[in-house]
Amino acid sequence: MERVLVAGATGYLGGFVVKELGARGYFTTALVRDRRKLESEGISRGVVIEAEVTQPQSLMGCCRDVDVVFSSVGITRQKDGLTYMDVDFQSNMNLLEEAKRSGVRKFVYVSVLHGRELRRLKICEAKERFVDALAQSGLEYCVVRPTGYFSDMGEFYRMARKGSVFLFGDGKCRMNPISGADLAKVCVDAMQGGASEIAVGGPEVLTYNQIASMACDAVSGRCRVVHLPDGLRRFVLALLRIVTSSRFYGPVEFVLTMLATDMVAPVFGSQRLSEYFRGLKGQSLR
Repeated sequence: MERVLVAGATGYLGGFVVKELGARGYFTTALVRDRRKLESEGISRGVVIEAEVTQPQSLMGCCRDVDVVFSSVGITRQKDGLTYMDVDFQSNMNLLEEAKRSGVRKFVYVSVLHGRELRRLKICEAKERFVDALAQSGLEYCVVRPTGYFSDMGEFYRMARKGSVFLFGDGKCRMNPISGADLAKVCVDAMQGGASEIAVGGPEVLTYNQIASMACDAVSGRCRVVHLPDGLRRFVLALLRIVTSSRFYGPVEFVLTMLATDMVAPVFGSQRLSEYFRGLKGQSLR
């Protein structure tokens, strides 16, 4: 069985990928900043490497005897003074260079659906710049392009718990978000498959109105869906671009753009968003 290095193992998707690899009998190494954060079951201390992907020297030797590198490394909320180019691009470049030096067979990377078309967004520009480099690397590769994670939909639940879910426009844009467990299956399949790119979403294609209603149904107490003019969304985007730094503007830019974009990909999996929302009940959400 092949050996797989999982970068981003403590993230939402990375944890599920580690579990899926273990269930299929792969020899798995988890690359983490802090081994104490690794909560995935069945991962022994002997197959955990502590390293900082932003620092190339800390990655030396991490790909030795590895057949496949999987990376979901990226930031959704900019912190520690790091930018999307620092992490989504350069950190993955650091991994790619180490993979090439070590003779890794394949590199599987998670970007985003419509990433090429959305390169005007700072996060997508960083991800797609790495995709371009990966395609020119000479390694066998696969870029997985999910619509959005269930964990991203948690913001709807957070708003619902406060009594109101806010949407822009008519709320009729559609997406089919996918669970971490279902997406992990796609990612592990990609390690042996021949596709260089896979667009994928979950089993339900939903409008944002439907997602908001699901979140409201999952909470106790009254909840309403409030539609704000789409012109307000566009105004906020234009204003923030002028008056804020890219570190603040980048995440807001991505979220507000997604709320007005259809994110529908071929369906996969069995886990439903309503079940995810119900599972959040009673949890402490940041």
